[in-house]
Amino acid sequence: TARLLAGLIRTGSPAAVRRVLPEALPWVTFLPEADIDQFLTELVTVAQGAAAIGNLSPMAVLLTQWRHTAEVYADPALLATLTREPEGDLGPVPVPDGER
Repeated sequence: TARLLAGLIRTGSPAAVRRVLPEALPWVTFLPEADIDQFLTELVTVAQGAAAIGNLSPMAVLLTQWRHTAEVYADPALLATLTREPEGDLGPVPVPDGER
């Protein structure tokens, strides 16, 4: 599957993959276009790596991370909160306990 996906992207059929992507992962609808391209690139890379080591856990992590990104874009209030720049310097960060 990883090789098939990579082959489709590499041989000039990324548009076909992008068209069917919302059927497989409906939450991609909320991602901006540039993020969909980045997601597809990461998906191919991680799928190939995961297949090579015989461990699909990295795929689950990637999909969860991108799903959460889509959830942020789907909620305008949350997106505004997370993308708002803080005003001024927030001051020095204290050293965590036990790290001195």
